[in-house]
Amino acid sequence: MVPTIAVIPVKSFSGGKLRLSSVIDDAGRLALGRALAAHVADIAASCDLVPLIVTSDSEVATWATTSGFPSLADSGDGLDAAAADGAAWAQEARSHWLIVHADLPLLTRDDLVAVSSVDGDVIAPSSDGGTSVLGASQSIEFGYGPESFHRHLPRLNSPTVVARLGLLHDVDSPSDLESALHHPLGSWLGEYLS
Repeated sequence: MVPTIAVIPVKSFSGGKLRLSSVIDDAGRLALGRALAAHVADIAASCDLVPLIVTSDSEVATWATTSGFPSLADSGDGLDAAAADGAAWAQEARSHWLIVHADLPLLTRDDLVAVSSVDGDVIAPSSDGGTSVLGASQSIEFGYGPESFHRHLPRLNSPTVVARLGLLHDVDSPSDLESALHHPLGSWLGEYLS
């Protein structure tokens, strides 16, 4: 059986999560970005998915390699291009693919099993109307950003929608970080706010 590729786009650790700069300093945001990506990639690996880190950042690529995750250089043209690059790589390898965001602090193994076990197209929304996970049996045009769930939904073939806490809760704002921190599954984030 060909493994499913969990395509995890990561822009940059040092330049990521700028909207959190009012509550966490540069070094903390770098460490948080790395920890969130590791959290998602480790859970993907525990589900027998192959985590593929897609990035245009050399620091992220080095981290992926030293952590034992394959990485793919993207064009640096944003999240849509990174997702397309990762999906195309998986299709060339004749593998199924899931685009999984790297900022899901409450993600559990059961969450990824719920999406990876779907036979056919699948999409998981984030709480703000974005898209946390997306998988399709064909190439699609990606349209990430605000309200992307509604853009992606009609581009999929009879998709299964999976709404679970670990998929709904991403970290884009200080309030996202605060609510994750106060959930039992997100208590591990505390070390990045000290």
